[in-house]
Amino acid sequence: MSLQADPASLPRLLSGMPVDGAMGLEEHWAIHGETPFAKRRERRGTGALIDLVERAGLLGRGGGAFPAATKMHAVAGARGRPIVLANVAEGEPASDKDRVLMEGLPHLVLDGGVLAARALGADELILCIDESGEAALESATRAIYERERAGGDALKVSVQIVPAGYVSGQESALVNLCNGGQALPAFASPMPFECGVRRRPTLINNAETLAHLALIARYGPEWFRALGTQAHPGSTMLTLSGAITHPGVYEIEQGAPLASLIEAAGGMTGQIRAMLLGGYAGTWLEGGSISTLELSNDRLAAHEASLGAGVVVLLSREACPVAETARVASWLAAQSSGQCGPCVHGLQAIAGAIAQLAAGTASAGTGQRIERWTSMVTGRGACAHPDGVLSFLTSAVNVFAEEFADHARHGPCDACSRAKELPLPALAEMATAA
Repeated sequence: MSLQADPASLPRLLSGMPVDGAMGLEEHWAIHGETPFAKRRERRGTGALIDLVERAGLLGRGGGAFPAATKMHAVAGARGRPIVLANVAEGEPASDKDRVLMEGLPHLVLDGGVLAARALGADELILCIDESGEAALESATRAIYERERAGGDALKVSVQIVPAGYVSGQESALVNLCNGGQALPAFASPMPFECGVRRRPTLINNAETLAHLALIARYGPEWFRALGTQAHPGSTMLTLSGAITHPGVYEIEQGAPLASLIEAAGGMTGQIRAMLLGGYAGTWLEGGSISTLELSNDRLAAHEASLGAGVVVLLSREACPVAETARVASWLAAQSSGQCGPCVHGLQAIAGAIAQLAAGTASAGTGQRIERWTSMVTGRGACAHPDGVLSFLTSAVNVFAEEFADHARHGPCDACSRAKELPLPALAEMATAA
Protein backbone atom coordinates (compact mmCIF):
# COMPACT_ATOMS: atom_id res chain seq x y z
CA MET A 1 0.00 0.00 0.00
CA SER A 2 1.35 3.42 -0.97
CA LEU A 3 1.96 6.20 1.51
CA GLN A 4 -0.77 8.26 -0.14
CA ALA A 5 -3.32 5.43 0.03
CA ASP A 6 -2.94 5.06 3.79
CA PRO A 7 -1.86 8.39 5.32
CA ALA A 8 -2.02 7.02 8.87
CA SER A 9 0.49 4.24 8.20
CA LEU A 10 4.14 3.96 9.18
CA PRO A 11 6.87 4.03 8.09
CA ARG A 12 6.85 7.23 6.11
CA LEU A 13 10.40 8.54 5.96
CA LEU A 14 11.85 5.05 6.29
CA SER A 15 9.60 3.48 3.65
CA GLY A 16 11.68 1.08 1.56
CA MET A 17 14.79 1.58 3.69
CA PRO A 18 17.50 -0.77 2.37
CA VAL A 19 18.94 -3.34 4.73
CA ASP A 20 22.41 -2.46 3.45
CA GLY A 21 23.70 0.43 1.41
CA ALA A 22 21.78 3.33 -0.08
CA MET A 23 18.58 3.44 -2.11
CA GLY A 24 19.31 4.37 -5.72
CA LEU A 25 17.50 7.06 -7.69
CA GLU A 26 15.37 4.69 -9.77
CA GLU A 27 14.10 2.83 -6.72
CA HIS A 28 13.50 6.14 -4.95
CA TRP A 29 11.36 7.34 -7.87
CA ALA A 30 9.51 4.02 -7.93
CA ILE A 31 8.42 4.56 -4.31
CA HIS A 32 7.80 8.32 -4.26
CA GLY A 33 7.72 9.53 -7.86
CA GLU A 34 9.95 12.23 -9.29
CA THR A 35 10.58 15.42 -7.36
CA PRO A 36 7.62 17.83 -7.70
CA PHE A 37 8.30 21.52 -8.44
CA ALA A 38 12.05 20.79 -8.73
CA LYS A 39 12.45 21.97 -12.32
CA ARG A 40 10.39 25.11 -11.88
CA ARG A 41 11.59 28.41 -10.48
CA GLU A 42 9.11 30.20 -8.24
CA ARG A 43 8.92 33.81 -7.16
CA ARG A 44 10.59 34.02 -3.78
CA GLY A 45 8.24 34.04 -0.83
CA THR A 46 5.22 33.02 -2.90
CA GLY A 47 6.16 29.44 -3.67
CA ALA A 48 3.49 26.77 -3.32
CA LEU A 49 5.86 24.66 -1.23
CA ILE A 50 6.17 27.22 1.59
CA ASP A 51 2.38 27.31 1.83
CA LEU A 52 2.22 23.50 1.99
CA VAL A 53 4.86 23.38 4.73
CA GLU A 54 3.04 26.07 6.72
CA ARG A 55 -0.31 24.29 6.48
CA ALA A 56 1.35 21.00 7.45
CA GLY A 57 2.72 22.55 10.64
CA LEU A 58 6.15 20.99 10.10
CA LEU A 59 8.48 21.73 13.01
CA GLY A 60 12.25 21.39 12.70
CA ARG A 61 13.67 18.06 13.82
CA GLY A 62 17.11 19.37 14.81
CA GLY A 63 16.27 19.97 18.47
CA GLY A 64 14.68 23.41 18.57
CA ALA A 65 11.33 22.41 17.01
CA PHE A 66 11.17 25.77 15.20
CA PRO A 67 8.41 26.10 12.55
CA ALA A 68 9.98 25.20 9.21
CA ALA A 69 7.78 27.58 7.21
CA THR A 70 8.73 30.52 9.43
CA LYS A 71 12.39 29.88 8.62
CA MET A 72 11.60 29.71 4.94
CA HIS A 73 9.59 32.94 5.01
CA ALA A 74 12.47 34.70 6.80
CA VAL A 75 14.97 33.62 4.14
CA ALA A 76 12.56 34.48 1.34
CA GLY A 77 12.13 37.98 2.75
CA ALA A 78 15.85 38.71 3.09
CA ARG A 79 17.93 40.53 0.49
CA GLY A 80 20.14 38.53 -1.85
CA ARG A 81 20.13 35.13 -3.55
CA PRO A 82 19.66 32.44 -0.85
CA ILE A 83 21.70 29.31 -0.17
CA VAL A 84 20.34 26.13 1.45
CA LEU A 85 22.39 24.05 3.92
CA ALA A 86 21.43 20.47 4.80
CA ASN A 87 22.81 19.80 8.27
CA VAL A 88 23.96 16.19 8.58
CA ALA A 89 26.69 17.05 11.12
CA GLU A 90 25.19 15.02 13.94
CA GLY A 91 27.40 15.91 16.91
CA GLU A 92 25.04 14.36 19.47
CA PRO A 93 26.64 10.98 20.35
CA ALA A 94 23.30 9.43 21.33
CA SER A 95 21.65 10.26 17.98
CA ASP A 96 22.04 8.45 14.65
CA LYS A 97 18.87 9.45 12.81
CA ASP A 98 20.25 12.02 10.36
CA ARG A 99 23.24 9.83 9.54
CA VAL A 100 20.91 6.87 8.94
CA LEU A 101 18.77 8.95 6.58
CA MET A 102 21.75 10.14 4.56
CA GLU A 103 23.30 6.69 4.44
CA GLY A 104 20.18 4.84 3.35
CA LEU A 105 17.85 7.40 1.76
CA PRO A 106 20.04 10.18 0.36
CA HIS A 107 17.61 11.08 -2.43
CA LEU A 108 14.83 11.86 0.04
CA VAL A 109 17.12 14.34 1.82
CA LEU A 110 18.33 15.77 -1.48
CA ASP A 111 14.74 16.15 -2.66
CA GLY A 112 13.95 18.24 0.40
CA GLY A 113 17.01 20.42 -0.11
CA VAL A 114 16.32 20.91 -3.81
CA LEU A 115 12.66 21.72 -3.20
CA ALA A 116 13.49 24.24 -0.48
CA ALA A 117 16.06 25.86 -2.77
CA ARG A 118 13.58 26.14 -5.62
CA ALA A 119 10.88 27.64 -3.37
CA LEU A 120 13.34 30.29 -2.18
CA GLY A 121 14.98 31.01 -5.50
CA ALA A 122 18.30 29.61 -4.21
CA ASP A 123 20.94 28.44 -6.66
CA GLU A 124 23.02 26.30 -4.32
CA LEU A 125 22.57 23.40 -1.89
CA ILE A 126 25.38 22.42 0.49
CA LEU A 127 25.35 19.11 2.35
CA CYS A 128 27.23 19.47 5.66
CA ILE A 129 28.38 15.99 6.70
CA ASP A 130 30.41 15.00 9.76
CA GLU A 131 33.92 13.79 8.93
CA SER A 132 33.31 10.56 10.85
CA GLY A 133 30.30 9.69 8.66
CA GLU A 134 32.18 7.93 5.88
CA ALA A 135 29.15 5.91 4.75
CA ALA A 136 26.96 9.03 4.71
CA LEU A 137 29.57 10.89 2.67
CA GLU A 138 29.85 8.02 0.18
CA SER A 139 26.07 7.76 -0.10
CA ALA A 140 25.66 11.51 -0.66
CA THR A 141 28.42 11.64 -3.27
CA ARG A 142 26.95 8.73 -5.22
CA ALA A 143 23.43 10.21 -5.04
CA ILE A 144 24.62 13.58 -6.39
CA TYR A 145 26.30 11.78 -9.29
CA GLU A 146 23.16 9.74 -10.02
CA ARG A 147 21.05 12.89 -10.18
CA GLU A 148 23.54 14.63 -12.47
CA ARG A 149 23.44 11.67 -14.85
CA ALA A 150 19.63 11.73 -14.78
CA GLY A 151 19.50 15.34 -15.88
CA GLY A 152 20.34 17.15 -12.68
CA ASP A 153 18.33 19.50 -10.55
CA ALA A 154 19.51 22.70 -12.30
CA LEU A 155 21.12 23.52 -8.99
CA LYS A 156 24.68 23.44 -7.70
CA VAL A 157 24.96 20.69 -5.07
CA SER A 158 28.16 20.25 -3.05
CA VAL A 159 29.42 18.61 0.14
CA GLN A 160 31.11 20.33 3.07
CA ILE A 161 33.01 18.07 5.46
CA VAL A 162 32.42 19.12 9.07
CA PRO A 163 35.05 18.34 11.74
CA ALA A 164 33.82 16.14 14.58
CA GLY A 165 32.62 18.04 17.61
CA TYR A 166 29.52 18.51 19.72
CA VAL A 167 29.01 22.15 18.68
CA SER A 168 30.31 21.83 15.11
CA GLY A 169 26.80 21.38 13.73
CA GLN A 170 25.46 24.55 15.37
CA GLU A 171 24.06 26.86 12.69
CA SER A 172 26.54 29.71 13.02
CA ALA A 173 29.41 27.18 13.26
CA LEU A 174 28.38 25.72 9.90
CA VAL A 175 28.18 29.19 8.38
CA ASN A 176 31.68 30.00 9.69
CA LEU A 177 33.00 26.75 8.24
CA CYS A 178 31.41 27.28 4.82
CA ASN A 179 32.90 30.78 4.81
CA GLY A 180 36.40 29.37 5.20
CA GLY A 181 36.69 29.63 8.98
CA GLN A 182 36.54 27.10 11.79
CA ALA A 183 33.40 25.21 12.79
CA LEU A 184 32.87 27.39 15.88
CA PRO A 185 29.67 29.13 16.96
CA ALA A 186 29.68 32.87 16.37
CA PHE A 187 28.93 35.31 19.18
CA ALA A 188 26.27 37.97 18.47
CA SER A 189 26.47 37.36 14.72
CA PRO A 190 23.67 38.15 12.23
CA MET A 191 21.13 35.37 11.94
CA PRO A 192 21.89 32.98 9.04
CA PHE A 193 18.56 33.79 7.36
CA GLU A 194 19.72 37.36 6.75
CA CYS A 195 23.51 37.01 6.49
CA GLY A 196 24.85 33.49 6.23
CA VAL A 197 27.16 31.71 3.79
CA ARG A 198 29.03 34.28 1.68
CA ARG A 199 26.86 36.92 3.38
CA ARG A 200 23.81 35.59 1.57
CA PRO A 201 20.52 34.60 3.28
CA THR A 202 20.89 30.95 4.27
CA LEU A 203 18.29 28.32 5.15
CA ILE A 204 19.66 25.62 7.46
CA ASN A 205 17.65 22.47 8.13
CA ASN A 206 18.72 19.08 9.35
CA ALA A 207 18.35 15.96 7.21
CA GLU A 208 15.13 14.75 8.82
CA THR A 209 13.37 18.11 8.41
CA LEU A 210 14.24 18.17 4.70
CA ALA A 211 13.07 14.58 4.26
CA HIS A 212 9.68 15.48 5.79
CA LEU A 213 9.51 18.50 3.47
CA ALA A 214 10.07 16.23 0.46
CA LEU A 215 7.10 14.06 1.47
CA ILE A 216 4.83 17.03 2.24
CA ALA A 217 5.52 18.34 -1.27
CA ARG A 218 4.31 15.02 -2.70
CA TYR A 219 1.42 14.05 -0.43
CA GLY A 220 0.23 17.36 1.06
CA PRO A 221 -0.37 18.87 4.50
CA GLU A 222 -3.53 16.87 5.27
CA TRP A 223 -1.61 13.65 4.69
CA PHE A 224 1.16 14.88 7.00
CA ARG A 225 -1.33 15.78 9.75
CA ALA A 226 -3.02 12.36 9.62
CA LEU A 227 -0.43 11.35 12.22
CA GLY A 228 0.72 13.10 15.37
CA THR A 229 -0.83 15.65 17.70
CA GLN A 230 -2.46 18.97 16.86
CA ALA A 231 0.57 20.94 18.07
CA HIS A 232 3.20 18.47 16.82
CA PRO A 233 1.86 16.76 13.70
CA GLY A 234 3.43 14.03 11.62
CA SER A 235 5.96 11.34 12.43
CA THR A 236 9.41 11.73 13.90
CA MET A 237 12.61 9.72 14.07
CA LEU A 238 14.17 8.68 17.37
CA THR A 239 17.40 6.94 18.32
CA LEU A 240 16.66 4.43 21.07
CA SER A 241 19.56 2.95 23.05
CA GLY A 242 20.55 1.56 26.44
CA ALA A 243 18.82 -1.37 28.12
CA ILE A 244 16.74 -2.35 25.09
CA THR A 245 16.73 -5.57 23.04
CA HIS A 246 17.06 -3.89 19.64
CA PRO A 247 18.62 -0.43 19.92
CA GLY A 248 18.52 1.69 16.79
CA VAL A 249 16.66 4.36 14.84
CA TYR A 250 12.87 4.19 14.80
CA GLU A 251 10.14 6.25 13.15
CA ILE A 252 7.13 6.86 15.39
CA GLU A 253 3.96 8.92 15.36
CA GLN A 254 4.34 12.14 17.32
CA GLY A 255 2.69 11.56 20.70
CA ALA A 256 3.08 7.76 20.60
CA PRO A 257 3.45 6.10 24.02
CA LEU A 258 7.02 5.32 25.03
CA ALA A 259 5.79 1.86 25.97
CA SER A 260 4.82 1.17 22.35
CA LEU A 261 8.30 2.17 21.13
CA ILE A 262 9.90 -0.14 23.69
CA GLU A 263 7.61 -2.97 22.58
CA ALA A 264 8.53 -2.37 18.92
CA ALA A 265 12.21 -2.56 19.89
CA GLY A 266 11.80 -6.00 21.47
CA GLY A 267 11.34 -4.89 25.07
CA MET A 268 13.74 -3.94 27.81
CA THR A 269 16.68 -6.11 28.81
CA GLY A 270 16.21 -5.45 32.52
CA GLN A 271 14.78 -3.01 35.03
CA ILE A 272 15.14 0.67 34.18
CA ARG A 273 16.51 3.20 36.66
CA ALA A 274 15.88 6.30 34.53
CA MET A 275 15.42 7.63 31.01
CA LEU A 276 17.32 10.35 29.20
CA LEU A 277 15.17 12.27 26.71
CA GLY A 278 16.59 14.66 24.12
CA GLY A 279 20.26 13.70 24.31
CA TYR A 280 23.09 15.35 26.23
CA ALA A 281 21.26 18.68 26.18
CA GLY A 282 18.17 16.89 27.45
CA THR A 283 16.50 15.77 30.65
CA TRP A 284 16.58 12.74 32.93
CA LEU A 285 13.27 11.28 34.12
CA GLU A 286 12.56 8.52 36.63
CA GLY A 287 12.18 5.05 35.14
CA GLY A 288 8.82 4.60 36.83
CA SER A 289 7.22 7.04 34.38
CA ILE A 290 7.74 4.78 31.34
CA SER A 291 4.10 3.69 31.24
CA THR A 292 2.75 7.26 31.22
CA LEU A 293 5.08 9.07 28.82
CA GLU A 294 3.94 10.09 25.33
CA LEU A 295 6.66 11.10 22.90
CA SER A 296 6.04 14.60 21.58
CA ASN A 297 7.19 17.92 22.95
CA ASP A 298 3.69 19.09 23.83
CA ARG A 299 3.03 15.90 25.85
CA LEU A 300 6.48 15.97 27.49
CA ALA A 301 6.23 19.62 28.53
CA ALA A 302 4.50 18.62 31.77
CA HIS A 303 7.69 16.71 32.68
CA GLU A 304 9.90 19.69 31.69
CA ALA A 305 11.36 17.51 28.95
CA SER A 306 11.42 17.36 25.15
CA LEU A 307 12.57 15.02 22.39
CA GLY A 308 15.40 17.43 21.56
CA ALA A 309 17.67 15.77 19.02
CA GLY A 310 15.38 12.73 18.88
CA VAL A 311 17.01 10.66 21.64
CA VAL A 312 15.71 8.15 24.18
CA VAL A 313 18.23 6.32 26.37
CA LEU A 314 17.10 3.73 28.90
CA LEU A 315 19.54 3.44 31.80
CA SER A 316 19.45 0.07 33.56
CA ARG A 317 19.45 -0.43 37.33
CA GLU A 318 22.76 -2.28 36.95
CA ALA A 319 24.53 0.89 35.78
CA CYS A 320 25.96 3.49 38.14
CA PRO A 321 24.19 6.76 37.25
CA VAL A 322 26.80 8.81 39.11
CA ALA A 323 29.73 7.36 37.16
CA GLU A 324 27.74 7.70 33.92
CA THR A 325 26.94 11.35 34.65
CA ALA A 326 30.52 12.22 35.64
CA ARG A 327 31.91 10.59 32.50
CA VAL A 328 29.57 12.44 30.12
CA ALA A 329 29.96 15.72 32.05
CA SER A 330 33.72 15.56 31.54
CA TRP A 331 33.28 14.96 27.80
CA LEU A 332 30.73 17.76 27.44
CA ALA A 333 32.98 20.24 29.24
CA ALA A 334 35.79 19.33 26.83
CA GLN A 335 33.46 20.04 23.88
CA SER A 336 33.41 23.77 24.61
CA SER A 337 34.58 25.79 21.61
CA GLY A 338 36.84 27.74 23.98
CA GLN A 339 35.40 31.15 23.17
CA CYS A 340 33.39 32.12 26.26
CA GLY A 341 34.60 32.15 29.86
CA PRO A 342 31.38 30.90 31.47
CA CYS A 343 31.39 27.89 29.16
CA VAL A 344 35.13 27.11 29.31
CA HIS A 345 35.68 27.63 33.02
CA GLY A 346 32.14 27.11 34.32
CA LEU A 347 31.52 23.74 32.69
CA GLN A 348 34.98 22.49 33.64
CA ALA A 349 34.44 23.51 37.26
CA ILE A 350 31.02 21.86 37.42
CA ALA A 351 32.24 18.67 35.72
CA GLY A 352 35.22 18.56 38.09
CA ALA A 353 32.96 18.90 41.13
CA ILE A 354 30.70 16.10 39.88
CA ALA A 355 33.77 13.91 39.34
CA GLN A 356 34.78 14.58 42.96
CA LEU A 357 31.30 13.62 44.16
CA ALA A 358 31.53 10.39 42.14
CA ALA A 359 34.94 9.58 43.62
CA GLY A 360 33.93 10.44 47.18
CA THR A 361 36.61 13.14 47.42
CA ALA A 362 34.32 16.20 47.40
CA SER A 363 34.68 18.67 50.25
CA ALA A 364 31.81 20.09 52.28
CA GLY A 365 29.69 22.56 50.35
CA THR A 366 30.40 21.07 46.89
CA GLY A 367 26.68 20.78 46.15
CA GLN A 368 26.16 24.46 46.97
CA ARG A 369 29.10 25.44 44.77
CA ILE A 370 27.62 23.49 41.86
CA GLU A 371 24.33 25.35 42.29
CA ARG A 372 26.12 28.71 42.40
CA TRP A 373 28.25 27.96 39.35
CA THR A 374 25.17 26.76 37.48
CA SER A 375 23.39 30.07 38.07
CA MET A 376 26.48 31.93 36.81
CA VAL A 377 26.71 29.94 33.57
CA THR A 378 23.04 29.71 32.57
CA GLY A 379 22.06 31.86 29.59
CA ARG A 380 25.60 32.90 28.74
CA GLY A 381 27.89 32.07 25.83
CA ALA A 382 27.88 32.24 22.06
CA CYS A 383 25.64 29.18 21.71
CA ALA A 384 23.27 27.06 23.77
CA HIS A 385 25.94 24.53 24.76
CA PRO A 386 26.21 25.61 28.43
CA ASP A 387 22.43 25.60 28.93
CA GLY A 388 22.10 22.17 27.34
CA VAL A 389 24.85 20.69 29.51
CA LEU A 390 23.28 22.15 32.63
CA SER A 391 19.88 20.67 31.75
CA PHE A 392 21.53 17.25 31.51
CA LEU A 393 23.52 17.68 34.74
CA THR A 394 20.93 19.33 36.98
CA SER A 395 18.26 16.78 36.07
CA ALA A 396 20.79 13.99 36.74
CA VAL A 397 21.63 15.39 40.18
CA ASN A 398 17.91 15.60 40.99
CA VAL A 399 16.87 12.18 39.69
CA PHE A 400 19.94 10.41 41.10
CA ALA A 401 20.09 12.40 44.37
CA GLU A 402 20.25 9.25 46.50
CA GLU A 403 23.11 7.76 44.49
CA PHE A 404 25.07 11.04 44.52
CA ALA A 405 24.68 11.30 48.29
CA ASP A 406 25.90 7.72 48.72
CA HIS A 407 28.97 8.35 46.54
CA ALA A 408 29.76 11.55 48.42
CA ARG A 409 29.81 9.57 51.69
CA HIS A 410 31.33 6.27 50.59
CA GLY A 411 33.04 6.79 47.24
CA PRO A 412 32.71 4.56 44.15
CA CYS A 413 30.22 1.69 44.20
CA ASP A 414 30.54 -1.79 42.71
CA ALA A 415 28.62 -0.69 39.59
CA CYS A 416 31.13 2.05 38.79
CA SER A 417 33.40 -0.45 37.07
CA ARG A 418 30.68 -1.85 34.79
CA ALA A 419 30.71 -1.18 31.07
CA LYS A 420 29.14 2.22 30.50
CA GLU A 421 25.72 2.50 28.86
CA LEU A 422 25.67 6.14 27.72
CA PRO A 423 27.22 6.42 24.23
CA LEU A 424 30.27 8.59 23.56
CA PRO A 425 32.47 8.84 20.44
CA ALA A 426 35.06 6.08 20.12
CA LEU A 427 38.03 8.42 20.69
CA ALA A 428 36.43 9.73 23.86
CA GLU A 429 35.98 6.17 25.10
CA MET A 430 39.66 5.45 24.49
CA ALA A 431 40.67 8.59 26.37
CA THR A 432 38.40 7.65 29.29
CA ALA A 433 39.86 4.15 29.42
CA ALA A 434 43.37 5.56 29.42
